[in-house]
Amino acid sequence: MGVPEERYSRITEKHPREICLLRAFPCAWGKCAFCDYIEDNGRDEAAMTELNHGVLAQVTGEFGVLEVINSGSCFELPEQTLCEIRKVIEEKKINRLFFEAHWMYRKKLEEMRRRMGIPITFKIGVETFDEDFRQRVLNKHADFSGPEEVAAYFDSPCLMVGIQGQTKEMIAKDMEYLKKYFKLGTVNVYNNNTTAIRRDEALVSWFMEEYRWLLDDPDVEVLYEITDFGVG
Repeated sequence: MGVPEERYSRITEKHPREICLLRAFPCAWGKCAFCDYIEDNGRDEAAMTELNHGVLAQVTGEFGVLEVINSGSCFELPEQTLCEIRKVIEEKKINRLFFEAHWMYRKKLEEMRRRMGIPITFKIGVETFDEDFRQRVLNKHADFSGPEEVAAYFDSPCLMVGIQGQTKEMIAKDMEYLKKYFKLGTVNVYNNNTTAIRRDEALVSWFMEEYRWLLDDPDVEVLYEITDFGVG
């Protein structure tokens, strides 16, 4: 995977917001079997801070809502960038922030909420609630007991569908949990990348037909392409 060209976009359909793809230090876990996003991480703090400054400078505040993503967790963003996000919140009158974090950071979410001073919708890459598939196949390093425990910390799970080895039953259970325990969620339809994890075309076709109604669900965003948010 190459370094993304597009780093700022506007989402105007479900939950309108501005979205920024920033650069951060390496993901604290960095061993998920399906992820080749690591190339967007870095160790040159000055260069990352400069690039992030340019991306954040595009935020207008038109929706009052900002989402900040990076190839890892928000806690891996450079300190200066976190300070700048807080500054953008104040200057552009942002009243809600979307951040993403790995399960390992669950005890630090409140600290970040206090730091930013506004409500934060925290996303988490769950991929699937099927523990065996999540841990053994995808190597997520997320040992939560089930959706109830995730919902105690996080607001919006990101789920993945269409992977070889997944089953219709697994996906059906994931969609059930998404709607039962969470107000918001994202469903990523898996696309092949440089990893060994492969897409199951038949499963994708089944999902897009069986769960077509999710496209009209105001609280679930279905990403068919990884660039559907306009960044990456």
